[in-house]
Order: sequence, then structure tokens, then C-alpha cells
Amino acid sequence: MTAPETPEPPRTTRGERLADAVDARLPVVEGGSLLRKAFPEHWSFLLGELALYSLLVLVLTGVWLTFFFEPEMREVVYAGSYVPLQGVRMSGAFDSTLRISFDVRGGLLMRQTHHWAALVFVAAIGLHMLRIFFTGAFRRPRELNWVIGLTLFVLTLAEGFAGYSLPDDLLSGTGLRIAQGIMASLPVVGTYVSFFAFGGEYPGHDIITRLYPVHILLLPGALIGLVTVHLILVFHLKHTQWRGPGHTNANVLGKPLFPQFTASSVGLSLVVSAVLVLLAGIAQVNPVWNYGPYRPDLVSTGSQPDWYVGFLEGALRLVPPWETNLAGHTFMWNVLLPAVVLPALLFLVLYAYPFVEQRLTGEWHQERHLCDRPRERPVRTGLGVAGTVFYGVLLLAGGNDVVAQTFRISVNALTWILRVTLLVAPVAAFFVTRWVCLALVEAERHRLAEGVPTGEIRQDVTGGYDTGHRPVDTFRPGAPRRSITGVRTGTPARRRRAPARRSR
Repeated sequence: MTAPETPEPPRTTRGERLADAVDARLPVVEGGSLLRKAFPEHWSFLLGELALYSLLVLVLTGVWLTFFFEPEMREVVYAGSYVPLQGVRMSGAFDSTLRISFDVRGGLLMRQTHHWAALVFVAAIGLHMLRIFFTGAFRRPRELNWVIGLTLFVLTLAEGFAGYSLPDDLLSGTGLRIAQGIMASLPVVGTYVSFFAFGGEYPGHDIITRLYPVHILLLPGALIGLVTVHLILVFHLKHTQWRGPGHTNANVLGKPLFPQFTASSVGLSLVVSAVLVLLAGIAQVNPVWNYGPYRPDLVSTGSQPDWYVGFLEGALRLVPPWETNLAGHTFMWNVLLPAVVLPALLFLVLYAYPFVEQRLTGEWHQERHLCDRPRERPVRTGLGVAGTVFYGVLLLAGGNDVVAQTFRISVNALTWILRVTLLVAPVAAFFVTRWVCLALVEAERHRLAEGVPTGEIRQDVTGGYDTGHRPVDTFRPGAPRRSITGVRTGTPARRRRAPARRSR
């Protein structure tokens, strides 16, 4: 007998052999499935991408600026091309900022692009967090991503303040003076914290040199690391989506990652970069040469920080000058409460909110992949609007001197008006928003039940008149297709179901 012939292995092309070799070393085949990941189509989902591409512009322009900026506080005499400040004594940091603005080719464009990108980055993260909050996209299994996103927002505020302070101009120096007062207000350890940060008695000689590595190394590294973890969790947990035909907790409908979503996302990144550069070219921001170098004995009238820390400025201006002497220590409540206690409580509430709401509503045991419409969650929506109004009043109070001068009113009277408004307006906003949400749901229920008026009027045999209606055929994203049976108000659930396994 003869042994059976061994079949020859199928011939492979060079490309197939190359793909096998690469796949043996990298997860090419497993990663290929990610290219078909679906991304829902709605403008609100682009806010996160807007923040991501603003961060990319920030990193690129920041790297360029590090080649020319000198974080020094030694005193020099300015001899650059900006004539009004020639011969003026200033720090090396302010001198290098002027040199970047007037003597380095393209320096002013890069400085202003960096500043505009920072403003857009903070705004995009804030709006993205509001979208997550109002649609309930923070619920199980995305609580960790909410915590990461909120931490990103806090780090962004610190990063923006550090970068804003580096030029050592009169405006940013005023902000550093306020920061030193906040440090000094800490009970017992405040003086030591201030001495360490500033390198001695204010203004010290080390604050700029210590802020510089924090701004270009520590905080950017933390931001990039958290953004990476955030994106990994988005891919792993899948994207939330609005209710609609075919949309369930077990699937995601939308554009695949490649090529549709990739093409639109790349286009958005180019648009964001172009708009930021255009703003830098036509809209002046942070003209430090108008402010001049920082001097501890000077302060500018109408000094206003960037908008994202304006609420702290407003809180400082609204709290009365309360102080308490206890055991040889002075507690400055007018600084400690608005600048330390208030932000700490605010972010503590935001960190805890997803867990508290899910416990109160009994939703902690079930995964939620469909977005809520704000009108269907009147309590949550009311709380969000109340918080936004609270922030807006503080932001307005941060410019009470400018408002008083513009409208020719007393600063003291305006301060008292804003103090009362800070207490009354958020409560009123909550109840008004809750009432509007319930009214919108009731109107929608009536519209689904009765239909859309056609404009036709009919007379019946008894002489009465009736208007014609047709079924509803147009729906907004997430809107129900049938009559609403009730509205969720955030009240505790009566019974709990067994924990459900996460479906992918």
C-alpha cells in the first residue's frame, strides 16, 4: 500500500504573508473589529470631539511656545521692539512674552491661537458635561467615565489658571495675588503653603518657575492620560444614543468608525483648527503689552480673569467681610468660604450625583444606554438649570464693578442685589424648569393622542364645529412614537429587580 499524498498548503500572496507577520506581533485582526464600531449621529455628540481637537491644538501650539518662553523672575530692562515699554524694568517672563509677541515670526499668532484654544477647550468640556448630565448618560455602567470627565474639567481649570499666570503681566499678577490670599486663608497651614508656592514672602521669586513645569508637564500629562482612559472606556462601554426605531439597550445604530466617522471627525478637526487660527488672526485676546509688567503696588481697574474662573471672583466679591479669631489664628471666612469651601462642596456634589440619583430612583441595578430627554426628567433638569443659574449669578458678580460703572449704579447696591439673587434665583429656576418640563410632556402627550391640526374645520349635523387632525409623522431625536403614559420625576422606585448582566 502507498501512503496517502499530503495536500500542498495553499499558496499565499506577499501581502497575506505580511499581514500574518504583523498580526503575530500586533492585534491587527482583533483591532479590525473596532473599525466597524458605530457612532450615533447627533450634533450634541460632537462636543466631546470639539474638546479633543482643541486639546490637540493646545498641545501643538504649547510645544512651539516652550522654545521661546523663559520662565524667569529676575529683573531685566526691556529693550525690544515695542517702543512704549522700552527702558521699563520687568521680569524675564514678561520680557520673553513681549519678545514672542513682537520679535518672533508668527509668535503673536501662536500665542493667541494657544489662548483661544484654551478658552474653547474649557467651554467644550463644560458643555459636554452638561450634555451628559441632562441626558442621564452618567448612569450605569458609565459612572467612572463621569468621574474621569469631571476630573478632567477640574484639571483644565487649574491648567488654564497656571498658563494665564505665566506672562507675569499686571492682570495675571492680580490673579496670583488673589490666589495667594486664598492660600493664606487656609487655617493653620495657609502661611506655610503660601511661602512654599511663592518662595518666600509675597510676591517671592519662585512662583513663575514653579508654575512652568506644572503647566507644561504635570497637568498636560495628567490630562492626556485621563483623556486616553476616557476614550478607551467609550469604546469599551459603547456610545449612548437617543431613543428611536431600532434603538435598544443592546445595540448602537450610527456611522461606522471607518470610513464614515473617521472622515467626518477628521473634517471636524480641520475646521476646529482653522477657526482657532482665524480667531487668533482677527480677534485680539490677552494683550499683555497694554497691561504692563506686574508690580505688587499696582492693580488695574476692571481686572477680570478668564471666564472659567470668574465664578470664584464673583463669590469672593459677594461674601461679607467675616473674620473669627480663635486660639491665635484668624479665620477669614470671606475668603475661605467662597474660594475653598464652596468649590469643594460644588465638585463633591457633582462627583456624588450619579450614585445618589441611581440609588434614589432604583436604577442602579440596570444598565442604561439610551439617553433621556431633559423634559422627561424634570427634577434632574431643574437641578441642572438651578446650578447653571447659580454659576451665572456668580459670574456676573465677578464683574460687578464694570457693570456698576457701565449702568451708572452703586456698587454696594448691586452687590446686595446679587446676594439676594444668588439665594432666590436658583430656587425659582428649579421650580420654573420643573413646571416647564411637565407642561412640555403634557403637550406632547396631547399631540400624540389628538394628532397634528390640518387647518380644516368641519361642521357636524348638530351645528358644532371640529378641526381636522392627522397622525404625527415627524419626530425629534429621542421623542416617543406613541402616547406617553407617565413622566419620571426622580421619585424612589417601589420595587427592585435583580441585577442584569451587561449586554454588548
